[in-house]
Amino acid sequence: MSCLPCFGKKKDGNAEGGGDEQAAAGPMSPPPSVHAPAPYRAPAAAAPVAVAAPASVTPTKPAGESDANPEDALRQAIEVKAFAFRELAAATDHFTPYNLVGEGGFFRVYKGQLEKEGQAVAIKQMDKHGFQGNIEFLTEVSKLSKLHHENLIDIIGYCADGDQRLLVYEHMDGGTLEDHLYDLPPEKKPMDWMTRMKVANGAAQGLEYLHEKADPPVVYGDFKASQVLLDASFTPKLSDFGLQQLGQSGGGNMPMASPMMGAFGCLAPEYDRGGQVSMKSDVYSFGVVLLQLISGRRTVDTSKPVEEQNVVTWVRTTEVQRPEEIS
Repeated sequence: MSCLPCFGKKKDGNAEGGGDEQAAAGPMSPPPSVHAPAPYRAPAAAAPVAVAAPASVTPTKPAGESDANPEDALRQAIEVKAFAFRELAAATDHFTPYNLVGEGGFFRVYKGQLEKEGQAVAIKQMDKHGFQGNIEFLTEVSKLSKLHHENLIDIIGYCADGDQRLLVYEHMDGGTLEDHLYDLPPEKKPMDWMTRMKVANGAAQGLEYLHEKADPPVVYGDFKASQVLLDASFTPKLSDFGLQQLGQSGGGNMPMASPMMGAFGCLAPEYDRGGQVSMKSDVYSFGVVLLQLISGRRTVDTSKPVEEQNVVTWVRTTEVQRPEEIS
């Protein structure tokens, strides 16, 4: 007997009763485990994928780099007022010659009066070619604005409009020490001894501050009697210090006040040999000014015999007048 009866030998339909038996059997059903295939359905269309636009790429700055403009950062660091050029032009009556009170190789100084404040000031107009640009000028102004001492001229403000470079200082109505030592009118008496010592002491205090207490220290470089300004009570204040870019650096990285202009006779011997200034050369120059105060002589006086023209050479070989003989 076959294990697969439905796959047995097929009988002829015309055989005995074969047709009726086949009809009685009816249609054959598939085994339960076999199912008709499901009707074909096309896969659903995929939903469109939105493609995001590429984000704008912002360049990254190196760590520690600021977005601030360097000039803006410097202006914020300056501790004095920024003046518009028109304000200073108005204060000096448009820089008329009769307001000119002094000049050097790289600047002119005008007296003026600020309209809003009503304050008398000295306005120093710098040579337009004295600085490489705004950064250098603003850097020096920032340093100046942080120097404060009773024997230093106070800086009140500055101007950096376009190519204009100006510094605004307090006004000293007593003139310079040099004005009180030489070429006095007949009606004016020389300074008495105590006043001379007051001036010497105050000037020394100002120089000590620049050397020992300013940060960074400042080598003056051009210390002389015409740089010592006096008020009505003969309180001395040093002027024209700290302008590094107007000269050359002295004493390593320490800023120098200004170039050696008009300081002949006050310069230390080492400057003549190597052109370098330092705190020591400042002290030498202070000593020369002290000799001027004590003796009443100029640093160099060409009206004297050759061996007496330089005050330092003269004092080494000559007995100086007693203090009471000066006044």
